[in-house]
Amino acid sequence: MAKGPVLIDLDAEEPAADVAQAPPVPDIAPPQGQAMQTAARLAARKPSALSRWFWGLALAVIGAVVSVAAWDFVNSLLLRAPILGWVVTGLIGALVLVGLIIAVRELAAIGRLSRVDGMRHAADVALAEGDLARARAVTNRLIAFYKGRDETKWGRDRLAERMGEQFDASTLLILAEDELLAPLDAAASREVEAAARQVATVTALVPLALADVVTALAASLRMIRRVAEIYGGRAGFLGSWRLTRAVFVHLVATGAVAVGDDLLEPVLGGSVLSKLSRRFGEGLVNGALSARVGVAAMEVCRPLPFSDRHQPSTRGMIKRALSGLFSKT
Repeated sequence: MAKGPVLIDLDAEEPAADVAQAPPVPDIAPPQGQAMQTAARLAARKPSALSRWFWGLALAVIGAVVSVAAWDFVNSLLLRAPILGWVVTGLIGALVLVGLIIAVRELAAIGRLSRVDGMRHAADVALAEGDLARARAVTNRLIAFYKGRDETKWGRDRLAERMGEQFDASTLLILAEDELLAPLDAAASREVEAAARQVATVTALVPLALADVVTALAASLRMIRRVAEIYGGRAGFLGSWRLTRAVFVHLVATGAVAVGDDLLEPVLGGSVLSKLSRRFGEGLVNGALSARVGVAAMEVCRPLPFSDRHQPSTRGMIKRALSGLFSKT
């Protein structure tokens, strides 16, 4: 068989394949915001009665052991070195005093959150019944509630001047929103948007296992605490956890932590989301779910219910929080 060059005649040259025109590689599953959904389930999970008894008894036993050990230690130290024993006794007394102060502050914080809940409930009743007298009482309570905050002085003065001109419960409470709560709503919205950006960025850029869940839960706790402080709640540690659990229980019960088809439509649109990597898609979804959590926290921490004019737009908040991270192009 003869060997030689082989000529291949091509009738027409085919165009080279364009990589840019290739369809995106499909993900195994669309982004679901697993970090925020896991954080929501952890925060909303109610401990069983058996676990509450266990932790209560465990804390009681540990407290008894520590107390007896401290008592024996101080007594033995007083016998061996009286001066040093009295110094340690003073330190332990100071520690107990600080603990009592922290406990009183926690009780005061829980009481302040209860005042906020009471005002919101009274406002709901006044709006439902159209009771002007009850609405005036709620407005006076609101003015007294923010009396110690300098940033609300102008709004409180304006509200006190104009509340006598209102002869309808709904218009009076809307006036209270306009003059007193609108600046607080804007500050709370900025906190929510910052938390959403943080969760989205960490989820998208940090590939460590459980780092996104920890970040989502920590950012949500901090965000809810800040929103409560903005509206005057000043929640302590126990109050913050109680408030966080109330927010997440509401979200899980209403299905607000579920990922809908239009969740990121204000920012990207469905077609653009499909072209992103799965990691960045998860980041965006987690950030959007964080914004939903923030809106729910505003509704829970606000002393008045939102009127239609002041109701925060979840879509608008998601767009402001995430559109700076990724563009539609």
